[in-house]
Amino acid sequence: MMNSLGFDRAPADTRVVVAMSGGVDSSVVAGLLAREGYEVIGVTLQLYDHGEATFRKGSCCAGQDIHDARRVSAALGIPHYVLDYEERFRKAVIDPFAESYMRGETPIPCVACNQSVKFVDLMEVARDLGADCLATGHYVRSKVVDGKRVLLRPLDRDKDQTYFLFATTGGQLDFLRFPLGNMTKDETRAMAREMGLTISEKSDSQDICFVPRGSYADVIKKLMPEAEVPGEIVGIDGEVLGTHKGIIHYTVGQRRGLGIASGEPLYVVRLDAKTQRVIVGPKSALKTHTVRLRDLNWLGPRPLAEMAAGNGFALEAKVRSTRAPQEAVIQMRDGEVFVTLVSGEAGIAPGQACVLYSDAGEGAQVLGGGFIAEAVLAA
Repeated sequence: MMNSLGFDRAPADTRVVVAMSGGVDSSVVAGLLAREGYEVIGVTLQLYDHGEATFRKGSCCAGQDIHDARRVSAALGIPHYVLDYEERFRKAVIDPFAESYMRGETPIPCVACNQSVKFVDLMEVARDLGADCLATGHYVRSKVVDGKRVLLRPLDRDKDQTYFLFATTGGQLDFLRFPLGNMTKDETRAMAREMGLTISEKSDSQDICFVPRGSYADVIKKLMPEAEVPGEIVGIDGEVLGTHKGIIHYTVGQRRGLGIASGEPLYVVRLDAKTQRVIVGPKSALKTHTVRLRDLNWLGPRPLAEMAAGNGFALEAKVRSTRAPQEAVIQMRDGEVFVTLVSGEAGIAPGQACVLYSDAGEGAQVLGGGFIAEAVLAA
């Protein structure tokens, strides 16, 4: 008989490594599995130490969080290990984050962290410890369909984290388990209180956990002082409207802080890293219907080249972590992957993610996704 993690053996004969960040979600995962009788090992990765960032609300995998993970493990009676991955995290996540901003992109470091440190390095640690699987506190679901484990949206749509996990490979999905996929965040907190865990009311982690006070430009300047290159602020008609201290201070869609006078509201439409220009225009100039993707991770039931041939394949696409998926069509043209958003979207920037779903219904499957290489602005 299959246990709750899908193994044909008793929980006591199943070893599970739980990735413990020190937050509510991963702590409850460890508690749930320990309660069910699994052999649970907690592992926390120390990823960075940027002074204030390690103590503010919303940090993760540093400072107080490590102490919290240690205390939870002690309360649950499970072994717990802390591994120093600061150097690996800097090379795999923080440095590429800074380099991406220098190219005029808007990167998503959480995706890079899952792609490299958590689902490659930590998975290797789990295998070295003889684990049958690695469990995390992400709000996503997975199940086996036609002999293949697939990734699905969770029950709690407000906490859906599939946007940050689109790059997870099929091989990684086979080894991963997500026990919170059928729970809401309120239920998770209630369970933490029931277990008597001191972190039950702890704040959720933020998107960019290693950035103190949310000032990513400060982190970039510290890592790469040469990143702050002054340049011109230019209208979409080519008229020079002002100057700036560096494109790292701007993101596509930004309105405030441009420092230029205009008779109408202006928004950052594009960043040109080659010329160090910030191109601005009216809100209407931000509209995008088509994006070109790079580094696509495809999890669909059939090869993409087969499904996206000709007029393409209808699906749902999400270009903002906080937005619902919208109707879209994926096509392959001359070896490149394009996604056309039926309703369009404003302010899409290179470096962001476009995540693809089978449909918008309950239990929609994640078909994969990629990073936006180019947002084709409306004429």
